[in-house]
Amino acid sequence: MEVSLQPWRAFKPDGVILFSDILTPLTGMNIPFDILAGSGPVIHEPIRTMEQVRRVTPLVGEEATPYVGEALRALRQEVGSASTVLGFVGAPFTLATYIVEGGSSNKYTHIKRLAHADPAVLHALCSKLADGIADYVRFQADAGAQVVQIFDSWASELAPQDYDVFAAPYTKQIIDSVKKT
Repeated sequence: MEVSLQPWRAFKPDGVILFSDILTPLTGMNIPFDILAGSGPVIHEPIRTMEQVRRVTPLVGEEATPYVGEALRALRQEVGSASTVLGFVGAPFTLATYIVEGGSSNKYTHIKRLAHADPAVLHALCSKLADGIADYVRFQADAGAQVVQIFDSWASELAPQDYDVFAAPYTKQIIDSVKKT
């Protein structure tokens, strides 16, 4: 939280973002990972089959990431109405890329292979991720985030027609779900 408040205290920008890793909610969905010095996130059991997708569980943000809620509530209290508190989440395709690749990647071999050889698995994973991330957005909003940004860093690896199939529908799924509430 302090890292979020330092720029606000120094410059009073109109937005204060909670710094957190986009992978944070994954452990709450039964997708454990480590962040290793020098190599970044590592998912020791990458998900590449429908059976593995079935083991992904719904996310309960307050149980899985109570510290995110605490930090957002503290940020909201500190800045009051002087600034907007921003949360952020990873988009389903970007999260799926980490999950399928087993971490960061330069070539995206596994996610591309899955998209073309067994797209049903990728669609099932992205759909479950979208449900979980929609719940995570609601959790962040309930805890004080007034805006939540959806990061889709690895969507740039998709051709436009593949983006329309594997990324856009799941970002839309999050937005539609959150708008209902």
